[in-house]
Amino acid sequence: MSTHKDLKIFESLYKEHFTYLSLVSFNITKDKDVAKDVVQDFFIYLWEKEESINFTISFKAYATRAVKNLSLQHLEKSTTISLNTKKIALPKEEEQLVFEKTEETKKPKIFNLVDKIPQARREIFMSHVVEGHSYAEIAEMHNISINTVKTQMKRAYAFLRESEKSSILITAIYFLLRN
Repeated sequence: MSTHKDLKIFESLYKEHFTYLSLVSFNITKDKDVAKDVVQDFFIYLWEKEESINFTISFKAYATRAVKNLSLQHLEKSTTISLNTKKIALPKEEEQLVFEKTEETKKPKIFNLVDKIPQARREIFMSHVVEGHSYAEIAEMHNISINTVKTQMKRAYAFLRESEKSSILITAIYFLLRN
């Protein structure tokens, strides 16, 4: 393009490439109106920045790359916006009370199961799950190897799984004992 805004050159570029660039954008955005908007935004940018743009490649290659990037940016922005505007449904008060009561009825059962774990294994299990110690810290505290801690944790979880046959209970144990 020339150093001054030559409307005829700009208009011919627009007419020649608009359909093609709209298809490029549509392949990314999957929305015809958005694709047209993206291409129009590109041409507006091109019109405003004419003096500072130097093409080292053909206009078509430059425009294709620019429209692809603008389309991807649009998708990224719209995804971010849609994630931010989605509302998280909070449970109603009645549902919350039922959930809390259910959790309260599970606690004695969970503690009974944990109490059935052999003493040394239970201490290791509680150190990790309740107190949040790492396997290395537990090994140091009990003067045992990290592999022994791993084995004891594996056996504790296996015992709980066999006793209840439910991975949901294991998850509940983890979160209830942490609080």
